Amino acid sequence: MSNSPEIHDIEEGLALRPKFDASGLVTCVATDAVTGEVLMVAHMNDEALRRTISSGQAWYFSRSRQALWRKGESSGNIQRVVEMRLDCDQDAIWIRVEQTGAACHTGRRSCFYRAVAPAEDGAQLRFVDAERLFDPKAVYGE
Repeated sequence: MSNSPEIHDIEEGLALRPKFDASGLVTCVATDAVTGEVLMVAHMNDEALRRTISSGQAWYFSRSRQALWRKGESSGNIQRVVEMRLDCDQDAIWIRVEQTGAACHTGRRSCFYRAVAPAEDGAQLRFVDAERLFDPKAVYGE
């Protein structure tokens, strides 16, 4: 453990000082506030973090689209933030949410709908809790 005043302030202080990566992003894990189920992992930039805090709804930054987005703006499957926490060095965020509908763009409740299973060639995936709550083509188009 470092005795650096700056490290001490980040780890023990009460100031929000998120540590964004070189791309200006911080990883965010969203879990169901009641069940604790992991729903999704996404990224926030400074603006997404500020909007999440001020609105009480989850906002993210899409690396593939290079755009800010509010969860549910296309699908209606919003995430109301119940609690937001940062890890010890403020480089990861955990939000506990009330999820309306599905969290995953594939139409599933959680983005974690496949389990890793041992196989002869190393490993393979198998579906678990993979039922779709909506048709992604109907919601997002082709």
